Amino acid sequence: MNEQAILNYQRIAEAIEFIQENYKNQPTLDQIAKKINLSPFHFQRLFTEWAGVSPKKFLQFISVHHAKQILGTHQSTLFDAAIETGLSGTGRLHDLFVNIEGMTPGEYKNKGENLTINYSFGESPFGKLLVASTSKGICYMGFSDDSEIAFSELNNRFQNAKFILQSDAIQENALKIYTEDWTEIDKIKLHLKGTDFQLKVWEALLAIPTGKLSTYGKLAKKIDNPKAARAVGTAIGSNPIAFLIPCHRVIKATGAFGGYMWGKTRKAAIIGWEKAIEK
Repeated sequence: MNEQAILNYQRIAEAIEFIQENYKNQPTLDQIAKKINLSPFHFQRLFTEWAGVSPKKFLQFISVHHAKQILGTHQSTLFDAAIETGLSGTGRLHDLFVNIEGMTPGEYKNKGENLTINYSFGESPFGKLLVASTSKGICYMGFSDDSEIAFSELNNRFQNAKFILQSDAIQENALKIYTEDWTEIDKIKLHLKGTDFQLKVWEALLAIPTGKLSTYGKLAKKIDNPKAARAVGTAIGSNPIAFLIPCHRVIKATGAFGGYMWGKTRKAAIIGWEKAIEK
């Protein structure tokens, strides 16, 4: 992804933020285009190239009304969907290929001591990101437009680890998730530092199908702890793997999108983008 693509996402993000703030008024194409200083023609073309759908359709995807509709119809799990569609239909169900392995108690307690972590900076449809890996799998993936801030977040999670600025096959495989053809991605392994409860919540997030949404309460029930919605929210907020562990698919019961570690606008962009590419 080149600098122009990054600039395009920045424009798209500004448009999405405007849509979010004004969706009740159903802003017109002209109004949104004017907000980001583009002609309606160029904005329509730019947005459609990025999202695969028109701005009007995308607005529907990220409206509260539509979010409520998705929540109301979301009954089946990812695995149910995979069975229904058959193996040939799992290209969009990338979560099936993500496997979580928790770090050992020693690694957890010692904050990454004796761990060697490779990290590199990449690009996605939603801006720049940092991706890091151990010999066992991806241990961190986060969006950030500032490289120093991104590394600081990684370092805070593994204060005693050895860091090497280096891309590897594990990272390159994981970054393929941002393409629209997911059929050639090898199984993505995650090597995560978390409590048993956090790991359980993160695994439950993987059961939310692409293009669908859930709530904190529903997720708490999913892990057989219906009174733990607040604790579930805290665990979601600690998720160290952006997009691959889809914490962006959890919203409030009211249909409002709620917070996101990497920004509310980015969360809306991902939700709309996933719905747009859902086949």
